[in-house]
Amino acid sequence: MDSALGSLTPEQTNFYQEEGYLVLPELLTEAELEPPKRAMNDKVSQIAEELYGAGLIRDKLEASPFRYRLAELFQGLDEEHFLKYGRSWRDRLPGYFELMNNAKILNAVESLIGGEIFANPVYNVRPKVPKVAAGAVPWHQDKSYWPDANANPVITVWIPLVDSTHENGCLHLKPRTHKQKLLAWHREALTGTGYTALTESQLGPTPTVALPVKAGSAILFNDRCIHMSTPNRSNEVRWSVDLRYQPTDQDPMPQHGTGFLARSRLHPERQTTLEEWLRD
Repeated sequence: MDSALGSLTPEQTNFYQEEGYLVLPELLTEAELEPPKRAMNDKVSQIAEELYGAGLIRDKLEASPFRYRLAELFQGLDEEHFLKYGRSWRDRLPGYFELMNNAKILNAVESLIGGEIFANPVYNVRPKVPKVAAGAVPWHQDKSYWPDANANPVITVWIPLVDSTHENGCLHLKPRTHKQKLLAWHREALTGTGYTALTESQLGPTPTVALPVKAGSAILFNDRCIHMSTPNRSNEVRWSVDLRYQPTDQDPMPQHGTGFLARSRLHPERQTTLEEWLRD
């Protein structure tokens, strides 16, 4: 693999390999965040229509800012109303495809796994709404969701669409834990979402690193790296996406959905188009 084709420096690549994660501050511009934001706004408008049609709200809050609208829609409603829409979203909307194909993201990933890049089917849009328990994600390893897959490493690229802070529930991570095997996990019961979770006794002595970052930053980490996020104690939605990439010669995990060929240096003509992705 020729890492010279990627965008990371040797120091950044070495840090990722040793620590299991890497922060790329403000990787994406506001303009590059607009397509996924539009997709999220479309989803929120759909939810608002449903809540309004069911008589659960009197105002669809169409003029409310992106960072507040979803939280304001669910003020006064129960967690069950929110969980009806799932703890994360995986809609096939053009804005998400544009984000997953962003050259800056793919260039960084290419530094780590080479130029034959498969976009894993497990991508998530996560609206962390204030005072909803499902917003807090317990300590876990992403690989717990595909324990039998031979895809190692799968690289998660976590990107906030608004500033991620201690108050609204930023990512926390245990460096160097990607070097250990997949740990035994259980289904947590607090949030009503059934996340895979680890116990405190499994976390080991490695100090926790909190990672508050600005909107458009990217946090890359290995699928064995132990991580979590805290509750949202602000009055805004902490919007984020987690995308995943792997070499094309690894398990495509069809049981989790349909991924796509995001980049091929050998056969660029085979890269998946938006039309193909929307159709599959």
